[in-house]
Amino acid sequence: MPVERAASGTSLVDVLDRVLDKGIVIDAWVRVSLVGIDLITVEARVVVASIDTYLKYSEAVGQSVPVARPALESRPYDELVAENQALRAELHGVGSRSRSRRSRAGA
Repeated sequence: MPVERAASGTSLVDVLDRVLDKGIVIDAWVRVSLVGIDLITVEARVVVASIDTYLKYSEAVGQSVPVARPALESRPYDELVAENQALRAELHGVGSRSRSRRSRAGA
């Protein structure tokens, strides 16, 4: 019995997976000049990659500054809840004052 072999075409998912994993960079530089005078200069860099791949390679070539991530664990949860309640009360007070001013102005 002969062995049947499926066509070895790549699907769109395979291509997209490879592009996001490896990344593609398109770098273009165009200058239009007339009689030695630059009229238009366009520089463009298009990067297609996953965020992880982009950050890995951009840090390697010094194109990005590492961003400090906020330390949510540095503030206790109870402190955040108390601050949230205080801000909600302040917003409620501002809304109440605004409604009372509008009702006095309309009367």
